[in-house]
Amino acid sequence: MKVVGVSACPAGLAHTPMAAKALMKAGDALGWDVKIEQQGSMGQINAVTAAEAKAADFVLIASDQKIQGMDRFEGKPVIRIDINMCIKAPEAVLKKCAAAVEARK
Repeated sequence: MKVVGVSACPAGLAHTPMAAKALMKAGDALGWDVKIEQQGSMGQINAVTAAEAKAADFVLIASDQKIQGMDRFEGKPVIRIDINMCIKAPEAVLKKCAAAVEARK
């Protein structure tokens, strides 16, 4: 499974990198390719390219904030998840998102 996404919180200093790292670590544990971009006061870190987005099975947005560059995810299933859930149970979040995407097919 190939997943791209964005994590963002109002300040972008704590929850943003925590969620990104947790999701990518959970992806490694599942044997999935997971890349999470961080958007916050530090700008964009680990930016997801349009090509990476196109190759992904789905896009995970770990935020309730406005995300910059959503146009690169056009045509892909986009799932928004509370950033705290991504920190607390990242593997469960990824599995649930993948199941939801599969159910839509």
